[in-house]
Amino acid sequence: MPETFAGHDCAVHNGAVTSAAALPAALGRRFPGAARGLAGVRALLRTERHPGLADAAFALLVLLPTGLPFLRHVHDRPLAWALQCALVAPLAWRRRAPEAVFAVIAGTAFLQWVLDVRMPADIAVLIALYTVAAHCSRRRTLLAFAIVELGVVLAVSRWGPEPGHHDPLGLWLKLAFLLSGASTAAAVLGLNVRARQAQLLALRERASELERRRDQQAALAVAEERSRIAREMHDIVTHNLSVMVALADGAVYANPHAPEKATAAMRQSAETGRQALTDMRRFLGVLRADEPDALRHPQPGLGQLAALAAQVRAAGLSTELTLTGESAAVSPGAQLTVYRLVQESLTNTLKHTSPGARATVTVACRGTTVEVEVRDDGRPRPGSATGTAAAGQSTGHGLAGMRDRAAAYGGELTAGPLPGGGWRVATTLDLGPGSGSQEDPL
Repeated sequence: MPETFAGHDCAVHNGAVTSAAALPAALGRRFPGAARGLAGVRALLRTERHPGLADAAFALLVLLPTGLPFLRHVHDRPLAWALQCALVAPLAWRRRAPEAVFAVIAGTAFLQWVLDVRMPADIAVLIALYTVAAHCSRRRTLLAFAIVELGVVLAVSRWGPEPGHHDPLGLWLKLAFLLSGASTAAAVLGLNVRARQAQLLALRERASELERRRDQQAALAVAEERSRIAREMHDIVTHNLSVMVALADGAVYANPHAPEKATAAMRQSAETGRQALTDMRRFLGVLRADEPDALRHPQPGLGQLAALAAQVRAAGLSTELTLTGESAAVSPGAQLTVYRLVQESLTNTLKHTSPGARATVTVACRGTTVEVEVRDDGRPRPGSATGTAAAGQSTGHGLAGMRDRAAAYGGELTAGPLPGGGWRVATTLDLGPGSGSQEDPL
């Protein structure tokens, strides 16, 4: 026979104690077909998937034991059997319409009281009260509880102590206290279940909100990374291609009367192409783990500005570079930002000004700040929208990328025409604590 010991259900069979939790597994080994059938029924009756079917099965389970006393007298007492069914059958819809089910069951119980018919199916009233407490508001629960308490008073008054009992009042109070305790327990249990469901729902919503935030942050990170990659690709490709185009045009122009200059220009164009390949390999090396050659090429910084000016100068743009201050104190990320700003500005000047223009680059390192200024005196190239690439790139990646790079170090980029002609790009990078949120970018 089943026993209870230390809070665990056990089954004693042939002197061996088997855990009740292991019985399904044992049955499954001996009767695999029955085990599969029970598993299918259990899955079918899961309340989350089939609440209506589960409630109908529960109502049937309540009806069978409470209706057994009337099975033998079903022909003699049809009214009792009808009241039995009227009390229990509505439980099949208890979660879909808890208030309506409670009203039907309470009305049937009152009719039972009027007809003076006693039956064990009155437990359906407590089940209906529990369902109202678990699925309805507190106000509806209090109303249902008051109705049940009124029914307790009526039931004890009619079916209480028999006349002639030595202590009718005491027995009446005991019965009333017992039934009231049962109804209170049903209501409190339903309220606890409702509170737990509300807590679980809040936790699910919070988890969903955290998941949405995580997805949003991931999407923002991806968008930011794509923007950074596009900005870097623009700076590398546009500058080197612009220099190569200028050198190729110069070689074509100089070839008829100065072949040696054309040869030098083409050699410089080839060197620029190789430098572009090196920059691309370095860039891909940061994005990919299978580019070991990129680790041998450091990111460009202030030390490469002279080579950049020489490269642009060879492409036909007279460039003067002035670098002051202690550049060793500038972080690699800030140096790369300065290099890209100067590179983009000179590329814009080279692309959108007429031949003969001159550019001046001034970089001043002053403790916790770096001042960058690029000027040119070039006239607009024929066909250019505004005369300079800085303005011409206002709707592309050029100027927007420059503003993003400067903003990463607290700088506000200013770009615009000069009163006497030409273009000016300037910004001041802040190297103090808390700046450079994108330290050492690509």
